[in-house]
Amino acid sequence: MSPYIVGVLVPLLVTLLYQNSKNTKKRGVPVDVGGEPGYAIRNSRFPILLETAWEGVFTLAQLFELACKKHADKYLLGTRTLISKDTQVSADGRSFEKLHLGEYEWLTYGEVFEKVCNFASGLAHLGHRSEERVAIFADTRAEWFMALQGSFRRNISVVTIYASLGEEALCYSLNETEVTTVICGNKELKKLVEVSGQLDTVKRVICMDDDIPSSASLVAQSGRWRVVSMADVEKLGRENPVDDVLPLAADVAVIMYTSGSTGLPKGVMMTHGNVLAVVSSVRTIVPGLEGNDVYLAYLPLAHILEIAAENLVAGVGSAIGYGSPLTLTDTSNKIKRGTKGDATVLRPTVMAAVPAILDRVREGVRKKVDEKGGIAKKLFDFAYARRISAINGSWFGARGLEMLLWNFLVFRKVRAILGGRIRFLLSGGAPLSGDTQRFINICLGAPIGQGYGLTETCAGGTFSEFDDTSVGRVGNPVPCSYIKLVDWPEGGYLISDSPMPRGEIVIGGPNVTLGYFKNEAKSKEVYKVDERGMRWFYTGDIGQFHADGCLEIIDRRKDIVKLQHGEYVSLGKVEAALIVSPYVDNMMLHADPFHSYCVALIVVAQPVLEEWASKRGIAFTSFAELCEKEEAIKEVQASLVKAAKAARLEKLEIPAKIKLLSDPWTPETGLVTAALKLKREAIRKAFSEELSKLYE
Repeated sequence: MSPYIVGVLVPLLVTLLYQNSKNTKKRGVPVDVGGEPGYAIRNSRFPILLETAWEGVFTLAQLFELACKKHADKYLLGTRTLISKDTQVSADGRSFEKLHLGEYEWLTYGEVFEKVCNFASGLAHLGHRSEERVAIFADTRAEWFMALQGSFRRNISVVTIYASLGEEALCYSLNETEVTTVICGNKELKKLVEVSGQLDTVKRVICMDDDIPSSASLVAQSGRWRVVSMADVEKLGRENPVDDVLPLAADVAVIMYTSGSTGLPKGVMMTHGNVLAVVSSVRTIVPGLEGNDVYLAYLPLAHILEIAAENLVAGVGSAIGYGSPLTLTDTSNKIKRGTKGDATVLRPTVMAAVPAILDRVREGVRKKVDEKGGIAKKLFDFAYARRISAINGSWFGARGLEMLLWNFLVFRKVRAILGGRIRFLLSGGAPLSGDTQRFINICLGAPIGQGYGLTETCAGGTFSEFDDTSVGRVGNPVPCSYIKLVDWPEGGYLISDSPMPRGEIVIGGPNVTLGYFKNEAKSKEVYKVDERGMRWFYTGDIGQFHADGCLEIIDRRKDIVKLQHGEYVSLGKVEAALIVSPYVDNMMLHADPFHSYCVALIVVAQPVLEEWASKRGIAFTSFAELCEKEEAIKEVQASLVKAAKAARLEKLEIPAKIKLLSDPWTPETGLVTAALKLKREAIRKAFSEELSKLYE
């Protein structure tokens, strides 16, 4: 047999064997559980639910101390230096802040632990008692993490509050939890001053920055608050050390206020044991996560996904470099042209992301490729098609040497956007479209672990394993969770359905939290304890199990609307299918039970639509004017129909009429949460007139 034939047959045979082994691998297996009858699955590798992956460690405080003593001389927390700050004014008169950021400056594990212990002692000397609560109200930064760990060393429960939270929700959160000390940044302190008269229990405010606003000093002079910098608290603690008061596993570590897609936020009570169970589980899933990684932290630390991720990275001895969504890449909004974004400087190996961020990366790459055109575009499209063919199981797709060739010639430049070293991405917070997942897999050359969980389960539920290349699913149960489906007859979802059992997703395990703070009625509605003592959380999401034990989210009880003639439409499912349109930056589908069709509000991707208009010779004086033009509406509508057909949506699920919006939805506008989820009620209220006109 000639070496050429062997060279062809051997890779094909290996591929066939790999595909067969992959198809038969059981990732989740049935398990006998208590509580409401249903169909339950556990992680196939863990017959007993995992509570800790570190011997003798049962709290986050213990984990952090163990890591700091073991890795005292290694880098832990890194922050970029600010070189300059400029203000640029656009043609329409709007001002934009542009930053020139330098290299990362690092603190070692030993240095951070010393700061954390000093801060804990300083808190005690300020008069904060262990039974009182601290609130952290700031953007993600090194001081946030140190304040959290310092509070834990005094067994203080930390109330987490999104920096983008509105005044009403901010006051509600602080007053309900009777917070006596608020730790915040300079920017957030100005917000606190504005509502100081509405805060009932706050006595102390600790500013992470040294420059305390003059307005805050005036409040301090009035005797209402004591305002002090974080550096001064550390100094106070260093000069007056006190003994630690360490927590137990059952003590409340965090009261996390969800940003809430409807109404006022709810405070979820998480114990140290709850969070540690999820941190331990992810440690067993991410390959090779044992001390040599660099993690880029930019998601809100007020979100459990980021808290779990940073505690895990610190727990295994790796480094955390801080950034922000607006400085992430070289082309991010706040990065001064010609200077480098966070990812380029840090060159992280692991990252967490929400789908909205990954969608933007994908859109940015596609835009650059399309702009280049010519041979470069043809080469990219050809390489991408060859890799897609391989991932989809074709024997003749690009693998081996050809894959390495395309990685070097084509995808290397894409990987440079996030520093060029990413080896694993964790996606959570919302459904990730299959197109984006494939795109990121191929262009970044890294697996995406898509997770499913809720604040109420400390982000733990399911997590796709690194060798699972399927799309549209959220993986098998994490080692600390059982996933159970229970019948929902009203929606037509039953565990007896064929070929896959379907039903409402219920999560059980040590990661299921205690309930909602001061809201026993709501807690009893969605939390249940079975006859075996297991806590279960009823998610409201509808799922189905695949034969290998992996979960797919197919619906949501609250998002299902019955149209005039009795047909059901799942708003979230349709939005996830249509948002892949290149013209869509964000969208909300709206269904009125008194009509037979859906409508949609579309936040348009400005560069894409303007480029289309330019090629068509369509004149416009402003982007808002372009969004009103009939030609633009028809173009975007046609794109939505194309995406709907690709996703095999029913005709009644496709919006019959759409309204194009020129202004983005951000947490600051109050129309999306800090995790970039839609606040449906707020959007409906803000655009009630537009929605009414779409039904005329």
